[in-house]
Amino acid sequence: MVTIYERKPGLSRRELLKRGGASALLVISGSAVISPQHAWGLETSALKPETMATLIQMARDIYPHDQVPDKYYAIAVKAHDELAGKDPAHKDLIENGIADLDTKAGSGGYRGLGWEEQRVALLKDIETSPFFQAVRGGLVVSLYNQKEVWPIFGYEGESYSKGGYIKRGFDDIEWL
Repeated sequence: MVTIYERKPGLSRRELLKRGGASALLVISGSAVISPQHAWGLETSALKPETMATLIQMARDIYPHDQVPDKYYAIAVKAHDELAGKDPAHKDLIENGIADLDTKAGSGGYRGLGWEEQRVALLKDIETSPFFQAVRGGLVVSLYNQKEVWPIFGYEGESYSKGGYIKRGFDDIEWL
């Protein structure tokens, strides 16, 4: 008897990295979250470094951009650490929100979930909570207002000081 197996394409490196999440590459040391592979670190002052690492992964899952390095997500969530140092209520909101998210994720916590779809499903379950809204609302400004991120998206910045958009490619349709 001859068995014929269906040949399916294997998992590509990109898909493996996408499913595996970038959080596995973050190291927590003392009061810092460090990415040894990409040579950056983020020191925390009010929130636990584990909380910040989870916030970075959460930020990536809320606004996923494969081409944006984790350091820009870390910069975007750093404001929560700063606010937590000034406002005990915000610190409780973030710490308790992350603890709840980790509990819902089960063994290994939120960052331990290897599949993006699993993490996004958890986020959908809490999307109306004050915790989720605080994180998502802060990201809208703190992620996309970083001038270093603009070229990644092809945004050249404001144009008023340069004569406006009409003389600076307003009608370019290269994307079409």
